[in-house]
Amino acid sequence: MQNEQKFYIDGQWVEPHSKQTLAVVNPATEAVIATIAIGDETDVDRAVAAARRAFVTFSQTTIEERAALLEKIIAVYKARMPEIAAAVSQEMGAPVSLATAAQAPSGLGHLMHALKALKSFEWEKDVGRSRIVHEAIGVCALITPWNWPLNQIAAKVAPALAAGCTVVLKPTEIAPLNAILFAEVMHEAGVPPGVFNLVNGDGPGVGTFLSKHKDVDMVSFTGSTRAGVLVAQNAAPTVKRVTQELGGKSANIILDDADFKKVISAGLFACTSNSGQSCNAPTRMLVPISRMDEAAAIARAAAEGVTVGDPTKPETKAGPVVSKLQWDKIQTLIKKGIEEGAKLECGGAGLPDGISAGYFVKPTVFSHVTNEMTIAREEIFGPVLSIIGYKDDADAIRIANDTPYGLSGYVSSGNIDRARGVARQIRAGNIHVNGAGVDPGSPFGGYKQSGNGREFGVWGLEEFLETKAILGYHAPVAA
Repeated sequence: MQNEQKFYIDGQWVEPHSKQTLAVVNPATEAVIATIAIGDETDVDRAVAAARRAFVTFSQTTIEERAALLEKIIAVYKARMPEIAAAVSQEMGAPVSLATAAQAPSGLGHLMHALKALKSFEWEKDVGRSRIVHEAIGVCALITPWNWPLNQIAAKVAPALAAGCTVVLKPTEIAPLNAILFAEVMHEAGVPPGVFNLVNGDGPGVGTFLSKHKDVDMVSFTGSTRAGVLVAQNAAPTVKRVTQELGGKSANIILDDADFKKVISAGLFACTSNSGQSCNAPTRMLVPISRMDEAAAIARAAAEGVTVGDPTKPETKAGPVVSKLQWDKIQTLIKKGIEEGAKLECGGAGLPDGISAGYFVKPTVFSHVTNEMTIAREEIFGPVLSIIGYKDDADAIRIANDTPYGLSGYVSSGNIDRARGVARQIRAGNIHVNGAGVDPGSPFGGYKQSGNGREFGVWGLEEFLETKAILGYHAPVAA
């Protein structure tokens, strides 16, 4: 990789104005693996100006032209997927198996679904004498996280380009190498100069300047609820559109007629996958209170079967969390769970046995948790499962909804109609019934403090569009 200390602006790799740099650390070894440039306000101004110039022509391209461009991007991305997966594994700690099977392919999936949405979307229609048209919103600032980096980059860039927008991407500074590779993909695919721009930096610097910028028409942000609030506040004076995919504390309701061993084990693995660093992770497992000990035993056995260690080894199921800061936060919350009276079934504070370096966390299961405990309220973002007891279906629904978040929910039952009925009552944007996975063709987003707006498929495309009514477009019919 040649471009760690450059930015991609106006179709070229350019030297930054800022002289600040930042080390990129491999969380499995704590070794520095790269040094990136960190941008400043001047770098942001350059990128936004390039995007503004390019918008004049790119917004006028045809559906066919944008489809052809996405097809080129898809072809180049496919060819570079092994390199992208390796970078993700190295910089954010995902096991190489997960990076290869899910992390890198998730980006490809969003590119393909955006292409499908572009071709099928109803761009214009008539209502009476008016013509209703959809147009690109303008220059878009895209701010993306480290936990599923390519998933979030492509879920924003692909529909933005499909809509005819131009973009400035600020990826996470913690795991930025995959974004640099993505920019190389865009260049190789022949994306016109200024349509896609990349400026690395942190939130207080580059993120703030992008959110406030008078020539940015929209900010699409994925990250913590705290940071999302700051983005919205910074964007408010210029009345730009802000979409946010934020935190979660998803409930996983195990109804009494479910196959306990199967669904509890699956729930534990979902909670610990990606080292628990997924905003939609099912971290609150709700079980009948009379079967608490049975559920805890199943979850404990499943957790003890999760292989934690070197992400380069094929047998590893959980690598490290992304940083020392994240590791420290998780350790504090695990200790808080013990202090507040939850029963520690397995795992706990400290490094796993046999590991002396890296930011590894023991897969941890707490049982006899109440929904008022800190570990049930706060997003831990680590491989920590809280098992909560409920009295009946209504109580389970009440507990599931007793959270400031509303991103995802999970329901398992031997009766599909019963599961559907519970799913309809959970106040969250995505409900997984009987183990259904994420669907990139369906809308993704949250209620309450989990954000606003939707991503994926046609719903993601719509977020980057303005709706215009051309009144009197059709002449009145003669009497």
